[in-house]
Amino acid sequence: MSKIQMKTPLVEMDGDEMTRVIWQQVKDILIKPYIDLKTEYYDLGLNNREKTKDQITLDSAEATKKYGVAVKCATITPNAARMPEYNLSEMWKSPNGTIRAALDGTVFRAPILVKGVTPYIPTWTKPITIARHAYGDVYKNTEMVVKGGSKAELLVTKPDGSQETSTIHEFKGDGIIQGLHNLDSSIGSFARACFNYGLDTKQDVWFSTKDTISKKYDHRFKDIFAEIFENEYKDKFEAAGIEYFYTLIDDAVARVIRSNGGYIWACKNYDGDVMSDMIATAYGSLAMMTSVLVSPDGVYEFEAAHGTVQRHYYKHLKGEETSTNSVATLYAWTGALRKRGELDNLPELMDFADKLEKAIIDTIESGIMTGDLYLISKLENKKKVNTTEFLEAVNETLKKAM
Repeated sequence: MSKIQMKTPLVEMDGDEMTRVIWQQVKDILIKPYIDLKTEYYDLGLNNREKTKDQITLDSAEATKKYGVAVKCATITPNAARMPEYNLSEMWKSPNGTIRAALDGTVFRAPILVKGVTPYIPTWTKPITIARHAYGDVYKNTEMVVKGGSKAELLVTKPDGSQETSTIHEFKGDGIIQGLHNLDSSIGSFARACFNYGLDTKQDVWFSTKDTISKKYDHRFKDIFAEIFENEYKDKFEAAGIEYFYTLIDDAVARVIRSNGGYIWACKNYDGDVMSDMIATAYGSLAMMTSVLVSPDGVYEFEAAHGTVQRHYYKHLKGEETSTNSVATLYAWTGALRKRGELDNLPELMDFADKLEKAIIDTIESGIMTGDLYLISKLENKKKVNTTEFLEAVNETLKKAM
């Protein structure tokens, strides 16, 4: 069989630890045998981010703007423990946060459903899609450790040179402060992305913040969403038979738990980070989730939206067997290949992505799965396989489809 040809490269962002191992295996076993793969490669492994002083992350974001589609492996966001382990000169910021800020997009995350894995909340019969704002808040924060006796103030110098100040806190003892910001333009892009996604998928859109406590910051999000919906989308939503509503995040959580799923839940950046992990875990596994960053000008970055599986990596380094779920990484590749095929008018590339996804689901539903799913699957004929064996089993299924 001749390999599927590509016209335009994908931007390929490699990552860290066990997911980096899986990344290479996915390419070797399931991509390169079928596709004449063209990528512009960026090594976002922590060692290379240190070597380039994180310039590689900025370069990968610019390349994504140029080519329009990227696929990203999971990466380490270093904490204090990682500093000596990787001999870091600086505690580099999250690559995801840097890329999201550069693209000013919205992250859409949805669970991957398979037979035999029942959600922990049994009423969830349809997927819940988290729409996560991808700019600002804690991921773009400025923070300080404050000594007792200090007075912290918020100071804004206006365009005319005048200044406005507000006291944050007068510290009697030691403490900490954090400065967050956001942009009306980015919030507007976030709102339109959510409304457009709702129209495209014919799903209701829920939006939640804590505007009763954050009467300016969170309330600004609420007001911009309301204004854009009323002026641009209300009639379209009514014609499509779908609904938009705003509620406090406390109420949203209660509604979500009682629901059947089948809607888009829009969240601010940090809220979306936490809630998407909760949703994915409650549906079965963090590794059973799709994630795509969509920018206002139509740039797409598909990612494996979980950690680098550090514990499995250390086992791998010792030569011990691992059973790591690669589904989210696989779906990052299928999403990117499908979008590349769509933009370049390559139906055979889109068809390959569809067949690979079906092969993944069919393999799991036939009973062949990694350890995380084996523990929760209700299939009677299930079999636990190791990391590589699962990819090879998917390939056997895919060969039949091809």
